[in-house]
Amino acid sequence: MRIMLITDAWEPQVNGVVRTMKRVIQECEEMGHEWEVVSPADGFTTVPLPTYSEIKLALFARKQITERFESFQPDAVHIATEGTLGLAGRAMCLKEKHPFSTSYHTRFPEYVSARIPVPTAWGYGYVRWFHKYSGKVMVATPSMRKELEEHKFNNVVSWTRGVDTKLFDPSRRIEEGQPGDPFEGLPRPIFLNVGRVAVEKNIEAFVELDLPGSKVVVGEGPQLAELKKKYPKVTFLGARFGEDLATCFASADVFCFPSLTDTFGLVILEAMAAGTPVAAYDAPGPRDIIPGSDAGVISEDLKQACLDCLELSRETARTYAEGYSWRACAEAFVENLDPLPVPERKRFWQKIRLRRRKKRVNLESSEKRE
Repeated sequence: MRIMLITDAWEPQVNGVVRTMKRVIQECEEMGHEWEVVSPADGFTTVPLPTYSEIKLALFARKQITERFESFQPDAVHIATEGTLGLAGRAMCLKEKHPFSTSYHTRFPEYVSARIPVPTAWGYGYVRWFHKYSGKVMVATPSMRKELEEHKFNNVVSWTRGVDTKLFDPSRRIEEGQPGDPFEGLPRPIFLNVGRVAVEKNIEAFVELDLPGSKVVVGEGPQLAELKKKYPKVTFLGARFGEDLATCFASADVFCFPSLTDTFGLVILEAMAAGTPVAAYDAPGPRDIIPGSDAGVISEDLKQACLDCLELSRETARTYAEGYSWRACAEAFVENLDPLPVPERKRFWQKIRLRRRKKRVNLESSEKRE
């Protein structure tokens, strides 16, 4: 298929939405699908998101999106985010009467309420409206699907995630005192968190824990300076990528995931693939991945969950992560798309081409008169 992706989250942002979609695109291209990605990086006029300047909101995008839509002639349109580009793409699809699918990557109402003092009910009203006409609303876990259905969402379908088991591998573990130890000089055990350092990630719940050894945070974000100043005994390593990041995952003893707003948490699988057990709250994402895996612990007592993870098998964590593949994730994504049936698709694009020809003729006639 020819697939158009409209997303407010794209490079240079580093987050789960970007990483998921880039890997899905890679897998889909290997299966023969073609993509057109519309993102804030495409030359739109942008403004920084209030309270989070790293995220850019594209303005006045609908005309360009429509032009690219008509030029690419996609079989399916997927809108990944609820920002300004998502709104423009949604409006275009509704005007053109072209079906589209959406995905729900973040608990948006909780995310907004963590930053701005507004009721979550307002946020749910907005996202319910945004996804109302989506043919399929893709969510990462069964508990997230249930949660949205309880908020009266329609057409919610499951779409799990994958993990790169070649990059994230226990063989990258460097023990204390060995050359290249990413945590050199820090007392063991190492309790690690990786992700965007922002208020909605609830990292403060992790750094406040009274744990033996050392607490380490890998990542950057708007809350980094504040937390570094407030918690001088916590080690903040900044952003790490590729093999350096994989080495941090593998060399830690426990991965702590305190977020309450993520709908999945790719880093959970990445830690497990590296052989590191995961401690988390009983929240959407962790509750669908961890229970019964023997690869981590969920609990309302996050400290105890971290300590219990020290007793778990690293081999078991790795084996469990191997059950998640990016190819299966991509296949599920394609299955969940909402393209026009072939006969209707043909008539749709014939109508669009006819409309474009009429515009061109009218423009040429106008130029001749001038």
